[in-house]
Formats: sequence, structure tokens, C-alpha cells
Amino acid sequence: MSFQISDCDAVLSRRSVLMGGLTLSLSALISVGSFKPVMAATGNGQYSTSFKNQRSGETFSGVYRIGNKYLPQAFERINYVMRDVREDEIFPMDPRVIDIISIVHRYLDVNEPYELLSGYRSPHTNSELRSHSEGVAKRSLHMSGQAVDVRLGEISAKNIRQAAVKLGAGGVGYYPRSGFVHMDSGDFRTW
Repeated sequence: MSFQISDCDAVLSRRSVLMGGLTLSLSALISVGSFKPVMAATGNGQYSTSFKNQRSGETFSGVYRIGNKYLPQAFERINYVMRDVREDEIFPMDPRVIDIISIVHRYLDVNEPYELLSGYRSPHTNSELRSHSEGVAKRSLHMSGQAVDVRLGEISAKNIRQAAVKLGAGGVGYYPRSGFVHMDSGDFRTW
């Protein structure tokens, strides 16, 4: 299996999204014209993912993309479940990071949902977490909706990490003591 990642054609700053009042409605604009998917559609062309937010208990499970078209209604729910629960702040998640976790999930060949530890983080939440942990980056991609921290039931964090590294599409952080993996849609790198 060969994987590829393409660069994002459009970059949205946090300020432009919030000032425009586009937290949920931005999902309606997601299309192949705005973003290049991580990889081309395969099989029936449907991409799905499944996760449960550890803090809120809320879930998403379903198709979020068909071929090269991202589904706005699916992203409304994804953005809501992956919001900063501490601040109750919603921010649009980068479709590429959803592609990445979907592909890794499919590669691992499991049916159980991810346990989402962190999706979007507001600058305030990121700063708070950073004051208590050296593992939180000052310019974290969580603040731009480009990163997730996940666990996957009985699949070890080491196995999730290996699958994500094999994909080679974005950053992969491995936190064995805490038992989770960070995946993001930034440049490929590991730690």
C-alpha cells in the first residue's frame, strides 16, 4: 500500500475564521477546490471514521468524504465533537487530519472507535496545558485544527504510531507513558 500527501491549497488563520463567524458554516465550503485529499479515493470511494471524545462522551461515526468531496454535514459534527470542550469553542478541523486518522484506522483493520483525547485547542487551553506539561508545543497545530491525540482500545500506541509513520503524511508524536499518539497534517516528522 502506497500513501501520499498533498499540500493544502488554502490556509485559514484562526482570526479570519473567528472574525468571519464561520466556525460551523465553513464546513459547507470544503471541496476538492479548497483542499487536496491525503490520497485518492479507493474501493467505493467512501471514507469514514469513528471516534469518541474522552472528555464529553460525544461521538462521531460515519462517512465524511465521498471520492474527493468532503461532506459538510459530517464536518459540522466532527468539528463539534473535536471542539475545545474546556472552552466550549468550535473550530473547523483540517480535512487532511481526518483523512490521516481514517487511513491509519483502516490500515490497522479495527472496528472500534478512536478515543479522542484532544482535537482543536483554543490558544487559552493550549497555554494552560503548556504551563503543566513540557510536551505541549507553544505553536501547537491543535490550535489551527490540524492535530488530534488519540488512543485505540486494545491496539497499542506503538502500533498506531507505526501505521502513522508508514503513511508518512504529517507529524506523528508517540507518547508511550501516556499511551497515546499525536497525528497532524503538518510536515512529516516524528518524535
